[in-house]
Amino acid sequence: MKKLSIVIALFSLALVQAQTTWNFDPAHSSIRFAVDHMVISEVEGQFSTYEGSVVSAKSDFSDAKINISIAVNSVDTDNEKRDAHLKSADFFETEKYPKMTFVSTSVEKTGDSKYNLKGNLTLHGVTKEITLVMTYGGTTKDPWGNTKAGLKVTGVINRTDFGLKYNSVLEAGSLMIGEEVAITAKMELTKI
Repeated sequence: MKKLSIVIALFSLALVQAQTTWNFDPAHSSIRFAVDHMVISEVEGQFSTYEGSVVSAKSDFSDAKINISIAVNSVDTDNEKRDAHLKSADFFETEKYPKMTFVSTSVEKTGDSKYNLKGNLTLHGVTKEITLVMTYGGTTKDPWGNTKAGLKVTGVINRTDFGLKYNSVLEAGSLMIGEEVAITAKMELTKI
């Protein structure tokens, strides 16, 4: 029994050592969103301050563990008045809920370099499991010898699921602000 415990411990240590940790390269990454406005157009924005890491033992990221923390106060839609409204109690309540986080729970291969990425999104004090689409773009060396990898994550969430319910009704009876929010995260990773 003692020999079996030692073998299991050594095997576990080998697995941990085989994992690679990657950090986000913020100069070559982005976290963006888009939401319908008045049913006829979209408003786009981004979060400019975030940090995260990806841990994976497999070179194709099919076992990736992704952890992202976003400073919600960094929301930017190219309109100061709208950004201030988004930071207020009508939407994000950034003073009360300064961070939005995503922690992955599983990755399922769906095609060539394509995966379903499941995880827990915490936004506005509410945590929900969501499923996103992850695309692995490849791995290469930059001119300075650093190993880089690319991931793109896309999906749609319903903002009202997270308590972001502010809206107005238009004359025609439709809602001014869409409830579904499209998310696109493009991540260039640096192997550490």
